[in-house]
Amino acid sequence: MTTTPVPGTPRILLVEDDEVIREATQLALQRYGFPVETAADGLEGLERFRAAPPDLLLLDVMLPLLDGVGLCRRIREESQLPILMMSARTEPIDVISGLEAGADDYVVKPFETAVLVARIRTVLRRTGVGPTAPATAAPDPGPTHAVRVIDDLEVDTDAMEVRVAGRPVPLTPTELRLLLEFTAAPGVLMERQTLLERVWDYSWGADSRVVDVHVQRLRAKIGATRIETVRGFGYKLRRTA
Repeated sequence: MTTTPVPGTPRILLVEDDEVIREATQLALQRYGFPVETAADGLEGLERFRAAPPDLLLLDVMLPLLDGVGLCRRIREESQLPILMMSARTEPIDVISGLEAGADDYVVKPFETAVLVARIRTVLRRTGVGPTAPATAAPDPGPTHAVRVIDDLEVDTDAMEVRVAGRPVPLTPTELRLLLEFTAAPGVLMERQTLLERVWDYSWGADSRVVDVHVQRLRAKIGATRIETVRGFGYKLRRTA
């Protein structure tokens, strides 16, 4: 079941194998003005993504043929579009697996439609997609210099490009926003709740595992020793030299 995208409105690809949940979620999101295309399994979701890339991917963890974690990994090889995962499973390993695969956030089923829409709009806003995004770009709270250099790490805050030892490093929008927070204040402790508020736009007590997993992903891309863990508090960016 598909809908005709409305120009300028963020398009969503919903991948959910349960027909009742799929149709109910699609109708609910359409009532909020989102054009929604659907797929019933992971392989169909991958095909629809490649045929017409959406602005946001909303996918269930437990999918036939290709599960949500596998689908997320495949899409991350090709695109940095925002991904929001849905799951009825709240065990830490299930949540972490989805985030490590490249998801920007997750929502636990069953959920209220208003909660899901709020999470979708938050992801779209911080990735700068569609009319739900503010007029300004991602926040840059640091110095006015366009390029921040810390050892061999370079962050161009105008072009939104990252290099390590001269090599371009592709980051998701969420990873980039996280790195911008760290490079704005090298050596300064960033508490998890502060990062949730600044990067994820969550002013309430969200799951700090989202921060932890994204820090792990960022370390894997820019160097494991650059971001130091301050046990019980959060993280800080340090110089490697």
